[in-house]
Amino acid sequence: MPDIRSRVFSFDLGSFKVAALLDAVDLRDNLATAFAPGQSPGAVRELAVSNSIDPDRYDHCFIPTLVDTGAEKILFDTGFGDADSSLLQCLQDLGLEPGDIDLVVITHGHPDHIGGLVHNGEAVFSRARYVLGAAEFVFWTEADTVREARLSNRDLFLRVCAGLADRATFVAPGDEVVPGITAIDAAGHSPGLLAFHVESDGEQLLIWSDAFLHSVVSIQRPEWHADLDDEKEQAVETRKRLQKMANDHRLLVAGYHMPFPGLGHVERVDGTFRWHPATG
Repeated sequence: MPDIRSRVFSFDLGSFKVAALLDAVDLRDNLATAFAPGQSPGAVRELAVSNSIDPDRYDHCFIPTLVDTGAEKILFDTGFGDADSSLLQCLQDLGLEPGDIDLVVITHGHPDHIGGLVHNGEAVFSRARYVLGAAEFVFWTEADTVREARLSNRDLFLRVCAGLADRATFVAPGDEVVPGITAIDAAGHSPGLLAFHVESDGEQLLIWSDAFLHSVVSIQRPEWHADLDDEKEQAVETRKRLQKMANDHRLLVAGYHMPFPGLGHVERVDGTFRWHPATG
């Protein structure tokens, strides 16, 4: 059985050990504005009521993933890194210090994923190597198409990630990070977002990061645009592709913003999909 604590949920995946780490959780308003802008309030309310969730307020979780292959401890994303961030405490609950992390994989460059990389100008994971998406890195460091709402995000990326480039490997979809872990195209939420397929001894996990932002709206209405997605139509295509992949292959999924511990399965039901949390 998995080991669950207040902010840590750990389990075996074949010979790998995996842990979901709750960095933070926000209680937010305006479900429709966040995940269904342009949709009628009635349609959003109907979807919420039919799923027995609040039609306005929602919990928004932030859940990095730790994979211990036996050879390396690999951290996927680093949380906010602010005073309310719990990632380092989660690692401590597992008996780990930042210096125990061998590899940090960044799925994309948004603040809740890169904020924990650097503190007071120093790399938090002092011994680690880094994996960054090649397209994502180029977007934040070279592109002139960053939308106004993301300009402060670009400044953060340049401060935090650009300085780690000499310790980084840049990957594209299809590249193997380490044996058993492969990058998958998940672009849309950000221009170079990567998901990752993890496999050990025939057991599989899909780390889809921010391809889906809500366990009801994003899953059951993948065609609805989310305010936070940078390339909205591409994000729709990605959601539909990853849903089919997760359903067809019965993959266990780790979703960064799904309800903690962020683990579940996607199942096709009545012409759409449903999120089924895995808690035991």
